[in-house]
Amino acid sequence: MVAVILSGGAGTRLWPVSREQYPKPFMKLPDGQSLLQKAFLRAARVGAQRVLTVTGLEYYYSTASEYEALGMPEVQTSFVVEPLRRNTAPAIAMAALWVAEHNPDEVMLVLSADHLILREEAFAQAVTQAQAIAQEGYLVTFGIQPTYPATNFGYIEQGLPLQDGAYRVARFVEKPDQQTAEAYLQTGRFFWNAGIFCFKATTYLQALEHLQPDMYKAALDCWQGSEKGDVAYLDANLFKQVPSESVDYAVMEKAAQVAVVPADLGWSDLGSWDAAALMVPPDAAGNRVFGEAVLLETTNTFVQTEDRVVAVIGASDLVIVDTRDALLVARRDKVQDVKKVVEQLTHSKHDTVRRHRTIRRPWGSYLTLEETSGFKIRRVVVKPGQALSNHLHHHRSEHWTVLRGTAQVWLDGRAQMLRQGESVSALAGVAHQLINPGLLDLVLIEVQTGEYLGEDDVKRLESYV
Repeated sequence: MVAVILSGGAGTRLWPVSREQYPKPFMKLPDGQSLLQKAFLRAARVGAQRVLTVTGLEYYYSTASEYEALGMPEVQTSFVVEPLRRNTAPAIAMAALWVAEHNPDEVMLVLSADHLILREEAFAQAVTQAQAIAQEGYLVTFGIQPTYPATNFGYIEQGLPLQDGAYRVARFVEKPDQQTAEAYLQTGRFFWNAGIFCFKATTYLQALEHLQPDMYKAALDCWQGSEKGDVAYLDANLFKQVPSESVDYAVMEKAAQVAVVPADLGWSDLGSWDAAALMVPPDAAGNRVFGEAVLLETTNTFVQTEDRVVAVIGASDLVIVDTRDALLVARRDKVQDVKKVVEQLTHSKHDTVRRHRTIRRPWGSYLTLEETSGFKIRRVVVKPGQALSNHLHHHRSEHWTVLRGTAQVWLDGRAQMLRQGESVSALAGVAHQLINPGLLDLVLIEVQTGEYLGEDDVKRLESYV
């Protein structure tokens, strides 16, 4: 079995932590793991010897870094890198084409990178059931036992029974109103649609070819015209031709051989801050704190903070999320409206929608500490063995001071080593490259000075490494 993880999406209801360049899958939970890492570990625990991740170009390096941090070389990792978003049906199609090229009869377990499953043993049992049914040519979906009449999930109605507690799918239904959701809960025949699937690659591709021939042909053309390997970069012009559609609408709702495996998984899509708060144990007053906070005469309040102490006095039923550059304060019954805040910020082109102050790069990361006219100060971290590109700037100079580790710096073709406390300057117009030759992170302070400090003031040159 190969596990396919679909990773992307904005997660706008979890702003200000989830942003376009740092979406929900990368969010760290109180145990220190991200949702993406939990999905990877979940796949490994149920026997997947390879994890194939479908993600965007802007998330590829961060995703690979998240996996590398888990230290599990026994699980092989591969990637399908999308140049733009085309929804779940094309994403799964490209994954299926990757799998079919390597082993046509292999079963795919399709997972989302931003969901949480607390009952791992129940999940493993459900996967075993699904694998057996998938081997018989079924498209299998997992039905989550509903615990309340939810109106923000789609539902699956069970049909005739199959083996081992599975059923044929009678129908998929869209998100219902409150009265309909309550009726579904009473019948015991309806399950939440969690978007977890299991099928053979060839089964999915055959269904796609029959039900969506235009999508199938466009996906096949794209696959055949793209760069392949353990990291498959999809051709942007060809992928743009693939129709954008959800897998439920394009395939699952229309296919003949569709089964559902009911499961009580402790599943959550962490679709709001109210749901995320449940990951933190409450105190005697019902408050939940992730970070450092002082709460006086406060009840039923969630606080998450990164760098600062948050003090709350005489409040109740609030959600408070504090990041370096944005603060959210909301009543708990209004957290679904966070997406409206994001819509307003998007309309005004505010940078907090797109990125955090800490920017992740393949070689490491940088944090902007201060920026004003004429200068910018950053804290830069370069991972062991990594290097920035060799480049020059026309309008700015850069001064580096090493805080920790060892830096190899090339200036105008000459190399020098810098250790803790040592500094060097790269003046405007001088080619320079920064390398970490050590085994530990290189941490330094970068001070930029000049008349123009925009990121587009860069001319890349041939690298020295």
